[in-house]
Amino acid sequence: MRKVVSTLFVLAVLTASISLNAQTTNKPYSFANLPKITKTAFKADTLNILKFGAVSDGLTLNTKSINNAIIDCNKRGGGVVLIPKGLWLSGPIELKSNVNLHLQENAILQFTKDFNQYPLVASNWEGLPQMRNQSPLWATNQQNIAITGKGIIDGAGDAWRMVKKDKLTESQWSKLVASGGVVSEDKKTWYPTEQFFKASKLKNPGEITPDKTPEFYQSIKDFLRPNLVVLTSCKRILLEGVTFQNSAAWNIHPLMCEDLTVTNIYAKNPWYAQNGDGIDLESCKNVLIEGSTFDVGDDGICIKSGRDAAGRKRGMPTENVIIRNSTVYHAHGGFVIGSEMSGGAKNIFVYDCSFIGTDIGLRFKTTRGRGGVVEKIFIKNINMIGIVGEAILFDMYYAAVDPILLKGDKRDAPKVVMLPITEETPVFRDFHIANVACDGAAKAIFIRGLPELSISNISLENLSIKAKEGIDIQEAKNITLNNVSLVVTEAEPLINIQNGNQINLKNVKYNTARVLFRISGDRNSAIQSSGLDTSKAKIKTEFLVGAEEKSLQINK
Repeated sequence: MRKVVSTLFVLAVLTASISLNAQTTNKPYSFANLPKITKTAFKADTLNILKFGAVSDGLTLNTKSINNAIIDCNKRGGGVVLIPKGLWLSGPIELKSNVNLHLQENAILQFTKDFNQYPLVASNWEGLPQMRNQSPLWATNQQNIAITGKGIIDGAGDAWRMVKKDKLTESQWSKLVASGGVVSEDKKTWYPTEQFFKASKLKNPGEITPDKTPEFYQSIKDFLRPNLVVLTSCKRILLEGVTFQNSAAWNIHPLMCEDLTVTNIYAKNPWYAQNGDGIDLESCKNVLIEGSTFDVGDDGICIKSGRDAAGRKRGMPTENVIIRNSTVYHAHGGFVIGSEMSGGAKNIFVYDCSFIGTDIGLRFKTTRGRGGVVEKIFIKNINMIGIVGEAILFDMYYAAVDPILLKGDKRDAPKVVMLPITEETPVFRDFHIANVACDGAAKAIFIRGLPELSISNISLENLSIKAKEGIDIQEAKNITLNNVSLVVTEAEPLINIQNGNQINLKNVKYNTARVLFRISGDRNSAIQSSGLDTSKAKIKTEFLVGAEEKSLQINK
């Protein structure tokens, strides 16, 4: 892997004023001027769940004992509820204000596989109001709460999830099928129950709509998988040190929360875990994630803000977020924004992170119908190894499918049709990414906007990427790539541009290329390169599908 030249991450565009709060209005943003997150503070008083009748045998259901300890602690003005070492079986636990739920080292909080312990509740799923089974750990409208310690919280997710055959070995698949459940007609997917299987054929069955009765939701209850930790409209939150694993759906889901600190946690799911995200920040404000590890079945660290009309109506962006010194192993994406970003996202700072074996490294996704504006995203000092798909991806044609094709799957490219710009048209703009090193990817950079509204104002600087393919830019405007080193094995072309405007490539270095530039489409203009050695390419330029030679200028 080529060494990336270390440079100071200085972006002149950061002179734009961004308001953090009333006290910092008109204060310019930079990595030296990050958002401030208000911390939690708890009384030293400690209540041991043993005193409330809890039994550590892995058989006794401790739901009542743990909840009573939390209620008592809250009534006393707060403090610590201690889960000592041992195996503690429980149903759903509700956190209360001023309570720190602390798991001692070698404590396992194991949530039950008995679906009857999880009542149906009005909740939120993938950005829409939905009925769901009650989350194992949850809080609503609470302040100054925490989950800390060195223990493990297990969501019993394998009892809830569907599983795709192609994500298991033959022996794993055979064992799963022999355990019961239902296999789909095409023999490619296993479902835990008949009820789940039938509900999976319906479109958004859990969405709360006037025509659905309590009896209907009850008839699809098995399908309505809970997120492991759901914190809704809470303020001053700390998640520290704990392992959150084996979630039925998303692992950690803060929704409309403020002042959240996540430090030194481990979010862990099997890689086959459908919707098994690590952490999803949805419509949250003032967040710090640091020193944490994610190894999951879907996106690792993800920014969301609601879906389509419901998200636009809520109108709450995820903003003022710091993500640093964290590692993502298996995941669909290392750091991700979208696709449910209809309330917008802004002022996001990601730095000093490593992605190892993720499907995509930096992943930004949306689609028509979402609306919303994602802007002022600042990323630097990212290391990647063994990325299965794209190292850096912007895609406004997200189709709610796995980013990497499974065996036997086929996927057609989206049909390019220009539509009117409305409130449903999503916007990606003002991204700044610098100092990225990637050893191994299918494609180095992929940027795909909409013909009616280009992705715009993207700055990529000091990148060193080893990949099969190079750079692919479609329907984009004002894109700058500066000091980019590419080592590719399939360079036909090295740089593909379709309907690009104001594309500026400076000091792009590469090992080989059969075709250096392929320009296509009749809406290209002001594509320029400088400091690019054209002698390594067998063919310097190709112009296709209405592209004109004057749209590209190659300077020495």
